Amino acid sequence: MKASFAATLAFAAAALVAGAPSVHAEKEADRPAAGGTKGPDERPRDTVAPADREAVVPEDLLQDEHLREEFGVNTFTAPSIKKLFADLADLGALPYEKLRRPLPKDAPRDRTQVALSLGMLIADGFLMVSTEKISEFEQVGRGVLKHARALGAGDRISRHTKTIIENSAGGDWDELKEELAKTQADVEAELVLLRDHEMAQLISLGGWIRGLEISAAAASDPFSPKKASVLARADLVEFFQYSLLDLPEKVRAREPLRSVLTALDEIAARINNPEQQGLSAEDVEFLRAKAQSLAKLVAAGPEKK
Repeated sequence: MKASFAATLAFAAAALVAGAPSVHAEKEADRPAAGGTKGPDERPRDTVAPADREAVVPEDLLQDEHLREEFGVNTFTAPSIKKLFADLADLGALPYEKLRRPLPKDAPRDRTQVALSLGMLIADGFLMVSTEKISEFEQVGRGVLKHARALGAGDRISRHTKTIIENSAGGDWDELKEELAKTQADVEAELVLLRDHEMAQLISLGGWIRGLEISAAAASDPFSPKKASVLARADLVEFFQYSLLDLPEKVRAREPLRSVLTALDEIAARINNPEQQGLSAEDVEFLRAKAQSLAKLVAAGPEKK
């Protein structure tokens, strides 16, 4: 490991320890004392996903091998948001003005919500690249940096933010895609090495929620079975169900994760309906509305007391 990379990890670790406790720490605290271990059938349940399965990233959504080598980890634990957006190519031209949303000015205070919101911001960046709109790209770059700092990974991300802003001014779309992918991979690499891989999965989940909102809206205007088939990723829904099931009960019982778990069950039921072949226009509208409500819940931030 290069010295500069090790120094960066030390900085991120210090920031992480100084900030809010990680989900990993909550998981340790949530474990029962010796002699009181729970068997598989006693595990708390919030979702219809089987409790005895592990979350496995769909192979076609794994991060590229060169990113694994660059960031010094053997495996990545979450789907690549860049590859999630590659599926949107089958939807044709995306209407940016109809799909854009107000971008957050600050990172939420809740750590779980920060990770989800960061994933949504990266997805917003890919939407802008896909539609070649640069007017708000600088705001995305600065928002990503604020969120990454809130997770303790801002030191390395500042380099990507600078490149993103510079390339957005020049309209270098391929380079922008690469930098956005590196941003997710960089944050995830640090979180994995800091034993906080749950946050990395939540970043990807946030990207998927925003991506589903965008793709479902595009697939419904006008509707076609071919475009609707892009949304039918049962393996991806299953991955996020298992990922959230692995979190401590007290974490997944809080908003917005409680609503996300319920929505994943409902979405899985629509996608896996054995009585029909393919998604109908009604199904696509259901997915769009469900993703939109989750995106608004994440963007709302913690309730003010």
